[in-house]
Amino acid sequence: MKDEKTERTGTPMVLKMSIRSLVEFIFRSGNIDSGFMSISRALEGSKAHRRMQKSYGDDYKAEVPLKKNIEFEGYSLVLEGRADGIFIEDGNVIIDEIKSVTQPLELIDEDYDLRHWAQAKCYGYIYGEENALDNITIQLTYIHLETDEVKKFRKSFHILELKSFFYDLVEKYCKWADLTISWISARDDSIKKLKFPFPQYRKGQREMAAAVYRAIRDENILFAQAPTGIGKTISTLFPAVKAMGEGLTSKIFYLTAKTTTQMVAEEAFQRMKDMGLKFISITITAKDKICFKEERQCTPGYCEYAKGHFDRVNDAIMDILQNEKEIDREKILAYAKKHRVCPFEYSLDIALWADCVICDYNYLFDPNASLKRFFMDKKTDFTFLIDEAHNLVDRAREMYSAELYKKDFLELKKLMKGKNKELQTSCNSINKYFLELKKELGEEYHHVSKGEYKDLYQLLNSFVAKADKYLSTNEEAHRNEQLMSVYFAAINFLRISENYDEHYVTYMEKHVNNIRLKLFCHDPSVLISQILKKGKAAVFFSATLLPIDYFHEILGGGENSKSIYLRSPFDPANRCLLIGDDIATRYSKRDDSYGKIADYIHKVVKVRTGNYMVFFPSYKYMESVYEEFTAKYNDYSVNMQMSGATEEEKALFIETFQPNPKNTNIGFCVLGGVFSEGIDLRDDRLIGVIVVGVGLPQLCLERDIIKNYYDNKNQKGFEYSYMYPGMNKVMQAAGRLIRSETDRGVILLLDERFARWDYQRLFPKEWFPYTRVNEKTIDKVLEGFWS
Repeated sequence: MKDEKTERTGTPMVLKMSIRSLVEFIFRSGNIDSGFMSISRALEGSKAHRRMQKSYGDDYKAEVPLKKNIEFEGYSLVLEGRADGIFIEDGNVIIDEIKSVTQPLELIDEDYDLRHWAQAKCYGYIYGEENALDNITIQLTYIHLETDEVKKFRKSFHILELKSFFYDLVEKYCKWADLTISWISARDDSIKKLKFPFPQYRKGQREMAAAVYRAIRDENILFAQAPTGIGKTISTLFPAVKAMGEGLTSKIFYLTAKTTTQMVAEEAFQRMKDMGLKFISITITAKDKICFKEERQCTPGYCEYAKGHFDRVNDAIMDILQNEKEIDREKILAYAKKHRVCPFEYSLDIALWADCVICDYNYLFDPNASLKRFFMDKKTDFTFLIDEAHNLVDRAREMYSAELYKKDFLELKKLMKGKNKELQTSCNSINKYFLELKKELGEEYHHVSKGEYKDLYQLLNSFVAKADKYLSTNEEAHRNEQLMSVYFAAINFLRISENYDEHYVTYMEKHVNNIRLKLFCHDPSVLISQILKKGKAAVFFSATLLPIDYFHEILGGGENSKSIYLRSPFDPANRCLLIGDDIATRYSKRDDSYGKIADYIHKVVKVRTGNYMVFFPSYKYMESVYEEFTAKYNDYSVNMQMSGATEEEKALFIETFQPNPKNTNIGFCVLGGVFSEGIDLRDDRLIGVIVVGVGLPQLCLERDIIKNYYDNKNQKGFEYSYMYPGMNKVMQAAGRLIRSETDRGVILLLDERFARWDYQRLFPKEWFPYTRVNEKTIDKVLEGFWS
């Protein structure tokens, strides 16, 4: 199976996978259920394992690595794994496989899960053969997570019996191994013949592609500042594909923040496939968007695709892999319906066989992600290509943070009254805990601590265990959104607490009738770095990865990190960059700026009919200038971005930016919003961008926490918390303008701070030279540019 790695070592070709993956793949059966039990196991299972292993003493060998090579015609299968424990008792060698459960132990019998026996029997055979044993004993140890009670089962096997079982398992996998090897051979042959899918490289494109290839070859992390127009997507994918053809990587993850950038990656692959590339690329679609049912409930009682899913899914995988050269969303849906399997889980399984997985950041970086199956056992040789990497900073902070609200437990306590006494009592205990926190706050509105609230962890663990028990016996409870929301919030809080260190603080905030408690990760660099170590190489790239040193530090760069700064391929004469530094946009001076900004906008748009965008630091600021502008200048079509707009409303807003407009159209937008990034208005669909202010995030508790942390760490608290994120939003907004070689347009930056050296050192190189203007000089400069 391609969840591990394939490598060339001359002949034969080597196919590696874990014993656990092999067993779970061949022996899986039954239904998809919502997975409540497995969540709790993942939370506490490893701790239970360690406690059990330590309880045996020094004679117990824990986490024993085992490996078996099996030769086939044309390739070698390498199976690897770790036995939980191996010890000797009364002269008998015992292989111990430890499993943690939340079900009552009286419900666990020796046939509880045949996969557990299968995994341990594989370990038993490999160890027995290596040590010339005739007989070996397999022990399954079940630990109840809440009570720490233990139940054990033992069976003795002759080595020939284990050998027969092991090779029977391998034989069942042979057709999958054959499929993998034959595909890799055809794929790599097509890669060797593949040429760059454009007539020629753009300026900077060859340099970027070469840097990406070297990063994969040398197992580095690359940070690439790559301006719009270079062709970042093909400049990363093409060299990664070439590296795969040379055996330098076995899988590519293309990670994005938005659906639009996923589509660009899909188009790049299609272009290469049109030139003969044989390659399986798959885009992971969110479960809500791909589910067949009107209401998403992953229970066999409600969903016919969940019922018996694992009985049918392997046939569904084999069917699509054998019969489709290209796998897209429509084909996944068609085959899922044909075989009556869950399309989301099916897509994740197909991803195991894919050469490239295109997906959102969270599938790799989020602790709650669904792609853990790729990284269960050890480091891989995968390559991570991280598009629009500037977005990962705040996304990572949220992924690695967790919060709870007092009111949620109070309301759930009331809901559980008369339904479940244990849950009612547990919610009451947590609500009381929050009340004590509220008393500690006194007259303060918030409190920040570097310590943890470990007493709360105990209460939450008890709540989760009781909720598990209730949910396992009440299928209808799964549909209770309030219960499920609190349940998952508690689990996430406990999971995040496992990471708590000096990169975290705990803060509580008082709301009207509520208390918020948050584990806030102000520095995600270490956690990101740990994820990157699971792969071989990573490439962070963006048009606004400035300053690179900042992103290098905050996104987990290390000694093996490299940086590259690429120049814009576009003619600087096509861009007129102006700075109006006679405007003060600080909060205390905004009321005096509305009229002057309106006048600046008018002076820009009156010179040439076309489409313009004006970006503001907040909705309130935008609305105030909008009122001023439309009152003074009513000859233009002006549309304003609305807070909470639907997808249809957003699309209508963009549709106003049509080519060859007869009248000037102006869009008022918010910095950092949906229209300041990821939209592509080429040619004369946009000829001017005006940015009001330096984009500083609003003052808030979390931003101040970040500021204090980096002040102590590197004396750059304001820069890391406010200035750099703000200027990134400015650069993104300005980047909407010049999107192709033929685009021409005006960028006007309005704020006195844009003239200061500390802000100008953050400008991309293509912003120089610029022209300083005021209301008296701007007309002449604009007329000269457009003429």
